[in-house]
Amino acid sequence: MNEITGNNARPKRSMGQNYLTDENICRNIVNAFDIQLGEHIIEIGPGKGAITRFILEKTNNLTVIELDRNNCAILKELFPALNIINSDFLKLDMNELVKDPYDKLRVIGNIPYNITSPIIFKLADNRGIIKDAQLMIQEEVARRITAEPNNKEYGIPSVILNVFSSSKLLFKVSRACFYPKPKVDSRIIYFDFTDSIEERINDIAFFRKLVKAAFGTRRKTLRNCLKNIDVDLTKAGIDLGRRAESLSVDEFIELSNRLC
Repeated sequence: MNEITGNNARPKRSMGQNYLTDENICRNIVNAFDIQLGEHIIEIGPGKGAITRFILEKTNNLTVIELDRNNCAILKELFPALNIINSDFLKLDMNELVKDPYDKLRVIGNIPYNITSPIIFKLADNRGIIKDAQLMIQEEVARRITAEPNNKEYGIPSVILNVFSSSKLLFKVSRACFYPKPKVDSRIIYFDFTDSIEERINDIAFFRKLVKAAFGTRRKTLRNCLKNIDVDLTKAGIDLGRRAESLSVDEFIELSNRLC
């Protein structure tokens, strides 16, 4: 999602543009991120700058990444000194954003629903240079990320993202706060990439492969889901008649280390 400050340009459906129109929500989003003076903030999809202006009240060390050239022109007019990168975030090398190797990036943004997962996983993949992130995403996706085992919403994001970070649901944002109004409500979610447990995993690449395979067909048992992975399942150490949704993150880690 993007935001609006009063410009009447028609939102582009192809870019997933739904502009945030509630000023109080914009202020609350920025306040919830607890920005400290001097911190390098990265804003994804600033749109026309609705929350950008509140970020700039907290710090002038802000870089915004915006794909829409028209929005970039608007931002430049509103905030002449703003560091604007006209780029597709998914194609951007985040290492190029790092100004000081001793300071990690903090990321904030209202992101398009259609590329929510790729954006979040890109942030996770760059966790070495990112301290935390606060994003507005679809309510359903936010609940999937923070779901517990034995829940139909529990899946690949619930496991992998909560290995690379801790996550927390913040406040809900009504669909009525956007133009045009989307069909679903949104949720602010917070990721702390400094709170990782990946050091407990022997092989990260294998762990991700295992989790994706385990949830490949949710109704099947682990034995059936994992049979195409070239491993000795006799070393699993758990009941392979269980389904993936019944395993905790700790159990997935233990299973991965046993089979790796």
